[in-house]
Amino acid sequence: MMTTVEPRIFPFGQTDRLEVDPLFSRLRQEEPLCRVRLPYGEPAWLATRYEDVKVVLGDARFSRAAAIGRDEPRMRPHRSRPGSILSFDPPEHSRLRRLVSKAFTVRRVELLRPRTQEIADGLVGAMLGKGAPADLVEDFGLPLPITVICELLGVPVEDRVDFRTWSDALLSTTRFTPDEVVRCMGLLRDYMAGLIAQRREAPKDDLLSALVAARDDEERLSEEEMLSLAEALLVAGHETTATQIPNFVYVLLTHPGQLAALRADLDLIPRAVEELMRFVPLGGGASIARYALEDVELGGVMVRAGEPVVVSLISANRDESVYTNPDDLELDRQQASHVGFGHGAHHCLGAPLARMELQVALRTLLTRLPGLRLAGSEDDVVWKTGLSTRGPEHMLVTWDRP
Repeated sequence: MMTTVEPRIFPFGQTDRLEVDPLFSRLRQEEPLCRVRLPYGEPAWLATRYEDVKVVLGDARFSRAAAIGRDEPRMRPHRSRPGSILSFDPPEHSRLRRLVSKAFTVRRVELLRPRTQEIADGLVGAMLGKGAPADLVEDFGLPLPITVICELLGVPVEDRVDFRTWSDALLSTTRFTPDEVVRCMGLLRDYMAGLIAQRREAPKDDLLSALVAARDDEERLSEEEMLSLAEALLVAGHETTATQIPNFVYVLLTHPGQLAALRADLDLIPRAVEELMRFVPLGGGASIARYALEDVELGGVMVRAGEPVVVSLISANRDESVYTNPDDLELDRQQASHVGFGHGAHHCLGAPLARMELQVALRTLLTRLPGLRLAGSEDDVVWKTGLSTRGPEHMLVTWDRP
């Protein structure tokens, strides 16, 4: 039975822009593990400190699989599919992850860099041809990672308008009704099932064909697992990067000193990407819940077996005990690694791909678009609402004529 303490309503403050609620700092100091109630599901503990967050995400005493059959605390009305990779613990999770992990190693991702650069150059070339202003989201941030993941998976990139709708539905907190979410999830499932059927008839040299082979020839995953994995790769493979590209640019444009330092030394870009991953609050809420398999002392509190815990990556990345001046953007920061890609068994599989894409995006924009700046004021940026990711919906930019 959950400990009886009146929970705080979570998420805290506004979650449509890139500000971090100051309540997180107070909680880290005074109540690092606090009771919360998310928009859906049962009450939970919220971990806010860096070290506690890493324990919840990385310690086998906290389970994702134990959420099955529970009304797990969550930001969205719908639950993860039972066959989703996010619903498993090792060793089942490890089995699924191994099937696709080779495609996302640093070495394999580096082989994709020239093609990613070609795509980025083409998008910027089209922006230059059309002339300023351009919508950085529609004209660059979204098509770049969608094209890359579609080519990697073997999915027709011309269907990307549908992908965006389906992704938004899966990430919806309030933008779509529950019935609309179910409908979009069904459309995505039917679409991926159709592509899988095509690969069974005519395999290609792509990741989707590799999944089909693992299912049919080696029997290493079920049909449901294959479909769920393909869906997750398509959605996760573009959505967060497509959001972070305009987020990163917005933050740089509103921190002119750091932007000037980056323009003066483009070799800072890999380190800048890591600092921006730490600094930018991509999500508006908490992680997917983990359930304690036994009594665990965490943050000065005894979490009882069967109680759910959620973590705030945003808060962990601003922990004063880990980072000096954590609320400042410092592109040459060399302190502890961030948890922007998660931690533990469920650490983002596509992190190497996202890092490479973000590096290519920043370098291309800063070199090809001199004097890149907002076309208007910060108030003119249109922010996403009703989704579990934060970022611009539309962001008009301009630049100096070459």
